[in-house]
Amino acid sequence: MKRLWITAVFLAASVAFAAEEKQQAEAEHSAENPLILDAAMQKQLGVVTAPVTAEALTDELRAPGEVKANAYATTLVSSRIPAQIVRRHARLGDTVKTGERLVTLSSVEVAEAQGALIVADREWLRVKALGAEAVSAKRYTESQVARDQAFAKLRAYDVRPSDIAALTRQGSGRANGDFALTAPQAGRITTDDFIVGERVEPGKVLFTLVDESRVWVEAQLAPDAAQRVQPGTVVRVVAHDQTLNGAVIQLSHRTTEASRTTPVRIEVPNQGDALHPGEFVETFIATRGTTNVLGVPNDAIVQLQGQPTVFKAAANDRFEPTPIQAGETRGARTVIRQGLAAGDVVVVQGAYVMKARLLKSQLGEGHGD
Repeated sequence: MKRLWITAVFLAASVAFAAEEKQQAEAEHSAENPLILDAAMQKQLGVVTAPVTAEALTDELRAPGEVKANAYATTLVSSRIPAQIVRRHARLGDTVKTGERLVTLSSVEVAEAQGALIVADREWLRVKALGAEAVSAKRYTESQVARDQAFAKLRAYDVRPSDIAALTRQGSGRANGDFALTAPQAGRITTDDFIVGERVEPGKVLFTLVDESRVWVEAQLAPDAAQRVQPGTVVRVVAHDQTLNGAVIQLSHRTTEASRTTPVRIEVPNQGDALHPGEFVETFIATRGTTNVLGVPNDAIVQLQGQPTVFKAAANDRFEPTPIQAGETRGARTVIRQGLAAGDVVVVQGAYVMKARLLKSQLGEGHGD
């Protein structure tokens, strides 16, 4: 019995020793492998995993595009009469509000109209004070009409109502010919082709004022591809590593003679003033068809040795760097053409942390050699 007891104790000790050696070996292996992370370590490092799923993505047509000013939100500011530029109030690139002064001009015609209004207004005030009973009906009407016509003439010259009103205040009116052109809409000044002191003729554009909150992108499609697009179609516009969402607002009924392509006009909300007229961008125009493809968040993909790679979860809290063939990027997700299967669990947040741990480990091994 004593011998059996000793044997049992020896066996138990052997098993415990073997288990301890196994735990120690696993711990050493885990320490050596930076991609073995238990749940606690994953949480500490901000590593989040999720299964790869198939997604129904709308087919897209890829086409080059050019950013253009929204002509429906663009205004040309010019003088309606011959005038001389007296003072500048706004400069190229300024953002102005509706009614803000842009430039002060001086004109002989405006001076004459200002003088006519001052005289007509004072005459009308005198006749009005006498009353219709004290003067003839004809004189009463003529005086009122003369005053209204003088007012209308200044408005036709684009003189502001507030400046006209200042002329008719008792004793404050001066017929000096000065008047200001103001911003007819809010927006950014994109051209200001004049110098102070210059004499300008009617119609000469002094400012181009553009509301850049929404811009146009003109994409060029082959005629057969353009037939698959409808007004209202959703479009992704990629520029400066940013993706902005827009929509088709107009399809041309003509083919451009030089390129034999059909222009498609897209309206894009210009978030953060990212797009500027004249720039070239890439457009991805949705069509009617849809396809099921595998996709992962963009942040799940890192570059390892020049190869797009994800970190795929394996057994025993281990992750494996897995090369993939990445397809197009659609918004915040990237299509996976090869390298993953539906149901594979990959790191979707913290991939750059995993990459850093792996590279640090490799650098350490190289230093040790």
